[in-house]
Amino acid sequence: MIETVDGDGLDWEYQPLRLPPGVSRRTAATQLAVQAEFAGWELSRVRMYSDGTRTVWLRRQRTSVAQPKLSL
Repeated sequence: MIETVDGDGLDWEYQPLRLPPGVSRRTAATQLAVQAEFAGWELSRVRMYSDGTRTVWLRRQRTSVAQPKLSL
């Protein structure tokens, strides 16, 4: 997990997630929607490679309250 402060002064934590080539776009979107709903993650960026593998970066604001971990 990577922590950073953006230009807006907010403290964010980032989590990379690697999706294998066999994962469909619909399945990936469903998995990411679950993370957004239950763990507070939002999509930061996506990089797709020529072999079909995707690296997805999720982010969420850091808080003093414990939040669920990434569960994919």
